[in-house]
Amino acid sequence: MKTKSLSVNAFLNSLQTILNLIFPLITFPYVSRVLSVEGIGKYNFSNSIMSYFILIAGLGISRFAVREGAKLRDDRKKFSEFASKIFTINLCSTAFSYLLLFITLLFVSSLQSYKEAILIFSIQIFLTTIGMDWLYTIYEEYGYITARNIIFKVVSIILLFTLVRHSNDYLKYVSVTVFASTGSYLLNFFHAKKFVDLNLQWNFKWKEYLIPIFSIFGTMVAVTIYVSSDITILGFLKGDYAVGIYSVATKIYGTVAPVIASTMAVAIPRLAMLIGQKRYREYHFLLAELINTIIVVVFPTITGLMLVSKDVVLLIAGSGFLRAAASLRILSVALLFSIVNTIFMECVLIPAKRENKTLVSSIVAAIVNVLLNFAMVPIFIEKGSAVTTVIAEFMSMLLNYYFGKDIIGNIYDKRFFSNLLTVIIGCSTIIIVCGLVNNIITNIILRLVSSVVLSSIIYIFVLYLLNNTIAKNIIARVRIRIG
Repeated sequence: MKTKSLSVNAFLNSLQTILNLIFPLITFPYVSRVLSVEGIGKYNFSNSIMSYFILIAGLGISRFAVREGAKLRDDRKKFSEFASKIFTINLCSTAFSYLLLFITLLFVSSLQSYKEAILIFSIQIFLTTIGMDWLYTIYEEYGYITARNIIFKVVSIILLFTLVRHSNDYLKYVSVTVFASTGSYLLNFFHAKKFVDLNLQWNFKWKEYLIPIFSIFGTMVAVTIYVSSDITILGFLKGDYAVGIYSVATKIYGTVAPVIASTMAVAIPRLAMLIGQKRYREYHFLLAELINTIIVVVFPTITGLMLVSKDVVLLIAGSGFLRAAASLRILSVALLFSIVNTIFMECVLIPAKRENKTLVSSIVAAIVNVLLNFAMVPIFIEKGSAVTTVIAEFMSMLLNYYFGKDIIGNIYDKRFFSNLLTVIIGCSTIIIVCGLVNNIITNIILRLVSSVVLSSIIYIFVLYLLNNTIAKNIIARVRIRIG
């Protein structure tokens, strides 16, 4: 199979992630004003409940499939056999997830008022399973994924402004977001025949697949608990209004983080392939490049988000949600820990088949997060939820680094610290620029755009002057593309 360019893949994956960012930026200001705080709270509480059942259906299969399938992608026969087994397992987990969902809705009385929304959200379970996004990740088909997403996002925006018109239309909003996020998976199922000859297989050694899958699943359960439990606990303890306020902060945080992570995601199947084929020198070189690139991107993002959080909340959700700015500033700190933690987990431990270690770190973080939520939410409400997220991400990051430090090795060398120093100096200029813009410009849109654009330009310029090799490489690639 022809090896695709990582830089092109990173661009395409970033583009589709930006589309996922633009979608809520266009729709959320409208929806938050139409549905009100309580409507947004109901939507996000239902979504948080549904996330657990989507997780059960997924069963950690996607990560396992990418890790193992990347080694087989050049042999269609072997890969088809592997993919068929994975798909069969996924169908079984999907059926089990739906069974648990119906039992939960039948016996948990407090969920009755959210029942319709949860059932609509549950369509995502089936569509995600047949969508087999892991197949397209393995074959690095980011061009197809990007084109597919553009079409469905545009249609979804049209449907949103057409259907969601009144404060009681939150179920229609649920339907539109389900269509936007997973509707394209129907195309995936039929397009998959280009890469794989799929059929159901029952006679194979399930144990060889299920043991690592359950280890990865345990990690994902723990991660979901410490990511989603804050909204769930906040909803039970403080109601829809608090969830509505906090959801604005998590919505913004949840759209910024994937944009950064998208530059990393395209490297995961390549790293899995390199370590699976024991090409350790190439693996360590790519991992070092990845970490240094993330540093260049994540630090200015955190700095800028903390400085413009108030304007972002006002622009996206309106003055009624201004209280969310404090939570957003706290959550922005979690960006660093979350992205670095994902590198240690997805690019080091899981490719090295140490999913049992990620399970330990995630369980510890989840337990701490849940306990802290029950302690802090009654006092600090949504700000307490944000703090617990930061602590959980930090703990998980430290533990995963400890479990993988023998693989990570000497990545933290002289170049790493030189890169970090120039980035910190560059971030200091962002603080100065945002401070000046805030004092000079009064119009919120112009102020926000000016802060982002000017800060970005000056930050890149400073890194270039300080001879930051990552920044110079990025600029060189942009020049080649333009030229």
